[in-house]
Formats: sequence, structure tokens, C-alpha cells
Amino acid sequence: MSILGRLWARWWIWTTVAILLGILLALWMSWTGRRAANLAVLPALGAQLQGTTLSGISAGAYMAGQFQFSHADIVSGAGIIAGGPYGCAETAFSGVVPSGGNVFLNASRAVSGCMMDTLALWGIPNPQQLAEMARTMADENQIGNIADVVTDRLYMFSGTQDSVVKPEIVKAAATLYRNLGLPDGNIMFVQNIPAGHAFVTVDKGLACSESRSPFINDCDYDQAGAMLKQVLGEDLAAPQDPVRGEFLEFSQDEFTRDLPDHGLAQSGVVFIPDSCRNEAGCRVHVAFHGCLQNRPSVGDAFIRDSGLARWAATNRLIVLFPEVTFAALNPQACWDWWGYTGRSYLTKDAPQIRAVRSMLDRLAEPASKS
Repeated sequence: MSILGRLWARWWIWTTVAILLGILLALWMSWTGRRAANLAVLPALGAQLQGTTLSGISAGAYMAGQFQFSHADIVSGAGIIAGGPYGCAETAFSGVVPSGGNVFLNASRAVSGCMMDTLALWGIPNPQQLAEMARTMADENQIGNIADVVTDRLYMFSGTQDSVVKPEIVKAAATLYRNLGLPDGNIMFVQNIPAGHAFVTVDKGLACSESRSPFINDCDYDQAGAMLKQVLGEDLAAPQDPVRGEFLEFSQDEFTRDLPDHGLAQSGVVFIPDSCRNEAGCRVHVAFHGCLQNRPSVGDAFIRDSGLARWAATNRLIVLFPEVTFAALNPQACWDWWGYTGRSYLTKDAPQIRAVRSMLDRLAEPASKS
């Protein structure tokens, strides 16, 4: 077959896939629309905004970094699990080529340069350059102050058997933070566990070296506990079983009504410890899932098996699990770290970042006395 013929065949295949995805998405939206009336409202609990912590795996790790930079004034710590440096997918053509072309170029760079590390010979990723980009964006008020970022506590993790996001990419993220001025004493970097691409646990999930759904692996390591202790900067009360609290599915629609092309799912989940229902002042941890790790893909595996709720229940910590959905430009339900929601994706004006910040604001509102 000629080159033109092969290109035509690929175009036809991808067009057909996009059409089928559109049909499936329409059916899914129709079904979820009927569920809307049964979804809870995210409650006001009088939570603390200052000292918010974040974590994420893979695409969720990139989003955790983006939210950390965007709202550095309220964030005090971040867990970057199998993720790379802030702004890694941004190409030199941003703002020059049309939006669709920019997304394509960023996506190509994301896979090659920010996951598989095949662009290292061309200096991608470049932590020093990305640090300068972040400083410029902060000066332009597109993100928060770098002075607030460099006081954060950071947990970083790269499994030695990770075949999806190479360890060198996670090391580049650590270098970026150091270039910005984050002290080594604020960074905990775990890179000696033979884990695949996953959030790892003491006894839940697949074999430790696996890199496949649901991306929860049994590595005899309590990542949730180690990460929360690091980003919160304190010893924590030991977890207890059964977990004392509520996993509440809530509507995300009210936080996305004025946001075009946001990519968020109709609902997310919040874990509320019993103590946080009765007394204000709980802190909040936001946990961003990875690609193909939303609930339609893995059920509640990330929410319940990660172990985050076990630690949260005994330490007055609300855990927010926001969620994105499938789309033609996002067929694996990834958080946006390459620009599929628009050119503002790295900034505090990004649709997904604005939505999650609005969820935090709701949790921080005084609890109703009725």
C-alpha cells in the first residue's frame, strides 16, 4: 500500500473510532443524566483551606503539580507519584499554531518526552527551562507565587519497574523543584521499590511489578501513610479498620456549569470522616486519579484500595476524589496535562483547576446549622 493509502486508512480508522466514542459518550451522558437527581450536593463542612495537600498518580500527578503551582497560597504539600515536571508537555509552538495543532504537538511531546523519555538527547524535559517558564508565569499572575511553592513538602515516587513513566522523568520533576529553590530537606523521593506504574499498597491490588489496570499494586509498602506523613509534615494517628466515615458521591455539575470543555465527569467522591461531620476545622487532601483509573474504568479501586481513607479517618482529613471522564480528545480519561481543555490548562484559569478550587471553597464554607 502506498504512503498516501496508509495515511488514508489510518485517518479512516481514527475517524471511525472517534465517531464510536461519540456515540458511546452520548449514551453514557443520557444514562448519567437520569442519575443527576439522585446525586448528593458537596457539603459545606467548615474545612481549612490553608494547608491543603494534594497527590496524584501519572496524569493525576501532573495535575497535582499544576494545582500546586496555580494555588500555591493554600497548598502546603504535594505527592507526585509516577509523574513528571510542571509544564513538561508544553511545546515551543504554544500560542503560535492553531489550538488543535497545539494539542496534537503537546500530546506527542507528552508521550515521547514526558513519559517514555525518548527525547532526552534533545534535552526534553529541561528542568531549568521549565523552572524559568514557571517563574515567568508567576510574574504574570497566571499561577501562584514561587515563594509559596518552595516552602511546600514534597513526596515523590518512581517504581523501578515502571514502564509507562520512566524513572528519569520523575527525577526531572525533582530537579525542577530544586531549581526553583525547594530545599532537599523538604523532598522525600522513594525510588527503590520494584513497583510498576501504580499507586502501591501493603496488601491490595496486583503484583508489585505490574503496570496495568487498576494501577493499584501490592508492594508491601504503605504509600498512602508515607505520603500523607510527608506532605502534612507530622506524625499521624494509626489507621483503624473498619474506616469510620462516609464515601459520598456528589454532583460535579454545579462546579462546571460556566466552564466550557472542562472534561470533568458528572460526579466525584468525597470521603468525610465522622469527626469532620460534627466539628469544623478538618484539613483537605485532594487525590487525582490516573488515566483509565476513574470509576467507569476501575470501580472504587483507587478510592477505597489506595488506603488514603484509612489514614484520613483517624486524622481529621477530608479526602476529595474529583473525576474526569472520557472524550474524543481524552479517550483514556486523563487529567489535562497537555492542553485538551484549552491553552490555559497550566494556569489557575484552567477549567479543571477552577472546578476543583470551587469544590475546595465549598468544603471550606461554614457548615449549615439546620
